[in-house]
Amino acid sequence: MRLGHLFFVLALALCVLAGCGSDDDPSDEGSAAGAGTSAFPVTIKHKYGSTTIESKPERVVVAGLREQDALLAMGVVPVATTDWFGDHPGGIFPWATDELGDAKPPVVLNQDDGMQIEKIAAQRPDLILAVYSGMTKKEYEALSNFAPVVAQPKGKVDYGSSWQEGTLTTGRAIGQPERAQALVDRTEKLIADTAAEHPDFEGKSAATITDYEGIFVFGPQDVRTTLLEQLGFEYPAALRSAFPDEFGGQLSDEKVDLLDVDALVWFADGDNTVKELKEEPVYSKLGVRKEGRDVFIREADRVYEATSFPSVLSMPLLMKELVPRLAAAVDGDPQTSTDQQPAS
Repeated sequence: MRLGHLFFVLALALCVLAGCGSDDDPSDEGSAAGAGTSAFPVTIKHKYGSTTIESKPERVVVAGLREQDALLAMGVVPVATTDWFGDHPGGIFPWATDELGDAKPPVVLNQDDGMQIEKIAAQRPDLILAVYSGMTKKEYEALSNFAPVVAQPKGKVDYGSSWQEGTLTTGRAIGQPERAQALVDRTEKLIADTAAEHPDFEGKSAATITDYEGIFVFGPQDVRTTLLEQLGFEYPAALRSAFPDEFGGQLSDEKVDLLDVDALVWFADGDNTVKELKEEPVYSKLGVRKEGRDVFIREADRVYEATSFPSVLSMPLLMKELVPRLAAAVDGDPQTSTDQQPAS
C-alpha cells in the first residue's frame, strides 16, 4: 500500500475517533457576528488555549491539510498551503482552480519532518490556520511568535475537525462567519437534495471497504459511512455489530459474506489491482460481485480525491460523480457500469 493511501486511512481514522459531524460548534468569543472589519477582534478557542485576531488578515498560511478550500470559497487566496497528497500545484485541487483563478498559486509546505517553522515565517503571515492538523504545542508556541495561530479544536484528537467545523472556524478567523455558515448550509442542502433525487437508495444496505492488510471495513462512525447514510443508505446491522462504535477494522476471511450488501464501495489502492480484487476466489462468488453492485475507486479517481478531501468545494463533484455510480450499483442491472465517469 502506498504511503499516501495509508496516511489517508489513518488521518480519517483520527477524524472519526474525534466524532466528526455536521453538528460541530467551534467555540469563539468577541464580535464575530458581522463580516469584514466589523468582525474583529475575534477570539477563537482551540487545543492550546485561545487566539485573538485583531484585524482582517491579508496573508494567510494554511498549516493544516485542507483549510485552503474554505478560504478560496470565501474569496481568500492563501500565501501557502501544506502538502497532503495528489501533487497539485499550490496544493489546490481541481475542484478549487476556478476559485483560485489567475492568482499566484500558494507556496507548498511540507510536514514530513514536522511543520516548517522558518518557511512559514518567511511568508510573513498575519494568520496561520491549523484547524485540520496535528500541530504540537511546541510548534504552536514557535509559530505564535510570528502571527496569530488557530490550532486544532479543543477536546478532539489531532486531524479531528470535520469539513463543517473547518469552514466555520476559517470563516470566523477571516471575518466572514455568515458567509461560512451559508456555505455549510448550502453544501448540506446539496447532499439532502441529492438524496431526495434517489429514492432508490432509501433503505438499501451499503458499506465502504479498502484492501488494507486484507479487507478493512470502515465502521459506522466513519465519514464515508455517514455520507452514504445521508444519501439514504443503511449501514448493515451485521457490520455494525462487528464494529459498533469504531472507525472500522479488519474483516476475517470467514466473514467476507458480510460484504454481500446492496452497494459496496471499494477504496482500491492496496497491493492488489482491481482485476485481482474482483477475481478473489471467495469475494468473486458473492452476489455483490456477480450482480455488479460494487464500486471501485482508485487513487487516480477524482472521487477518491474528493472523498479524501471533503469540503464545500469538493462536495459538488462528489455528488456529481459518486452518486451516479451508486445508482448504477443498485439498479438491478449487472451490465450497468459503476466505473469512473468521463471528465466533463
